[in-house]
Amino acid sequence: MKLGWQADKWLSKKSKGGFRGYPIGTLAFYGPDDQRASKLVACVFFDPGSEPAEMRKWFDEQGDLRTSATVLTEVSMFLRMHGVRSITLVEGIFGCPHEEAVDYPQGQDCPQCAFWADRDRSVQQSRK
Repeated sequence: MKLGWQADKWLSKKSKGGFRGYPIGTLAFYGPDDQRASKLVACVFFDPGSEPAEMRKWFDEQGDLRTSATVLTEVSMFLRMHGVRSITLVEGIFGCPHEEAVDYPQGQDCPQCAFWADRDRSVQQSRK
């Protein structure tokens, strides 16, 4: 019995399909620690080396966006609306949901997310 289109499965399949050309969509999850995603950022790139042509952010202060069917459907529709052919998905939680130089001073650790204080987001391990 066919249950219908499922956004989470579409995103997973697209991200595992490898590069299939542009436009490409990127997804990154952020959270106060490495257990709960409170922010999701989706971008669409139309050309290599370009700035994102489109960007959208979703927030949830209580739940985990990785398991929100509503949000994953919205993300999928956003990417499909822009004709995305490839998706890059950052595995795990990429870092603090607050933005450096916007929510706290450049070069400092986020005062609200002590978990990320001595961690390098790009390699997801301790800087020590």
